[in-house]
Amino acid sequence: MNSHQYDAIVVGSGISGGWAAKELCEKGLKTLVLERGRQVEHLKDYSTMTAAPWEMPHRNQIPLEDKKANPVVNRCYAYKEDTAHFFVKDQDHPYVQEKPFDWVRGYQVGGKSLIWARQTQRWSKYDFEGPSRDGFAVDWPIRYEDIAPWYSYVERFVGISGSYEGLDTLPDGEFLPAWEMNCVEKEIQERILKAYGDRKFIIGRCAHLTQPKDVHLQQGRGQCMARNQCYRGCPFGGYFSSNSSTIPAAAKTGNLTLRPDSVVHSLIWDEKKEKVTGVRVIDRVTKEATEYFAKVIFLNASALNTNLILLNSTSSRFPNGLGNDSGMLGKYIAFHNYRGSLSAGFEGFEDKYYFGRRPTAVMLPNFRNVHKQEMDFQRGYMSFYSAGRGGWGGTGDMNFGADFKEASAKPGPWHVFMMMQGETIPKESNFVSLSQDQKDEWGIPLLKVSVDYDENDELLLNDFLEQGEEMLSKAGCFNIRKTDSKQSPGLDIHEMGGVRMGRDPETSLLNGFNQMHLAPNVFVSDGACMTSTGTQNPSITYMALTARAVDYAVAALKRNEIG
Repeated sequence: MNSHQYDAIVVGSGISGGWAAKELCEKGLKTLVLERGRQVEHLKDYSTMTAAPWEMPHRNQIPLEDKKANPVVNRCYAYKEDTAHFFVKDQDHPYVQEKPFDWVRGYQVGGKSLIWARQTQRWSKYDFEGPSRDGFAVDWPIRYEDIAPWYSYVERFVGISGSYEGLDTLPDGEFLPAWEMNCVEKEIQERILKAYGDRKFIIGRCAHLTQPKDVHLQQGRGQCMARNQCYRGCPFGGYFSSNSSTIPAAAKTGNLTLRPDSVVHSLIWDEKKEKVTGVRVIDRVTKEATEYFAKVIFLNASALNTNLILLNSTSSRFPNGLGNDSGMLGKYIAFHNYRGSLSAGFEGFEDKYYFGRRPTAVMLPNFRNVHKQEMDFQRGYMSFYSAGRGGWGGTGDMNFGADFKEASAKPGPWHVFMMMQGETIPKESNFVSLSQDQKDEWGIPLLKVSVDYDENDELLLNDFLEQGEEMLSKAGCFNIRKTDSKQSPGLDIHEMGGVRMGRDPETSLLNGFNQMHLAPNVFVSDGACMTSTGTQNPSITYMALTARAVDYAVAALKRNEIG
């Protein structure tokens, strides 16, 4: 037992787990990070980071056999031949879909921080106040003012590019120079603002180093080259990942022990001490069982896996899962609604083009139900658009020769794409649970997922499609086409909830510092902790909540309040 004793254990090495490791180690705690996947080291294990398409067996396409064998992961936009090694294959880690749900996972050191979309927007005060004001879920136990300093803290270390806009619906942060809109995007922005007055599209905010500062250079990271090959792992460290940033920072302290291939079975509740003392681990390769012990445990295994671990952490004190006296564990799962999109053409500017492959789009903060309830649905959506030119190569029936060569040097007409990111309302009927008769190869019950859209989601979707069409029309676009992808929940890869924060142990699992009400030395700060989803990309909020929770946990340890 003594050889397996640490000050802190972190379960998961992704975006929030990496931050937990960094903060705990830098505060002097001997910290064990458990990752169920394989080791992936920055640079060393980015096997395709500089590969050209012709250097790959299938020219960066997924072969038919793989598509048939892995239908879920093949629906992910980032899954291609050059990135497939960073994604979980369907048959390797099954789960039970009580309702259609696409669970996209990345099991390796760094988790999905290697393959995320890197969009980072702060929540506003309206997002934290929304559940209380509008009467859904439960009241957040924190407000924007509580987390704002921690947003700044992580933004400075991560490196966020963005523009200062002074919008109360999308607060400004600590920004590196912003990416630039192209000429058509600027024209559309100006026309929509002129038509509506209060709908201000701005350039997206993302975790890319446009102009590295000393704090980034000290991490060994460099400027983003706008290659649009981020999901391979970046040789420049141009975007933020656990592998390029937080895990090396933790290792630099000498306080980090990183153990890959460690599948966490459950947390250990000591009946005599009446507290959690450690974790049970199954070796991914050998299937050998081991136990590790610590004073404080951070659970950052990703939203649904964190729910799974807690549901599987049963004892005579907690027969239905750790801390689950209320019966709330696994319930009120929510996600982001991505079903709506529009495409259109745009005339003019045919003498103009743009530079590089920018890693972000143009975005519009939510404008529905912000200050008060005004629609026939609750909450709202962010909107994103981008403009570009395709069609290189001329017509398909052109003969090879000089004409083909000349046509191949000319881009086609401008096109516009717009999409939504809608808030879904957490509800008890959206939940996860454990299978009673099916287990994985490590002896852990399979997760059952019962999550679906509701009428509110349909109303919100229809409003986006109507408003999107109207905005593009006023912007001068033509041939506008509306699309409902009808994709299953989960493909957004923004699943949240199940171990939500709140003020009352009867209706929540965590307090305002991500600390379990009934197991005070356990903290959850990944997507499972979220009380509601907002309309923004959630990752920067996970990071800020994690840094804040570690600061609180270490202070509590020093006061002998936990551990």
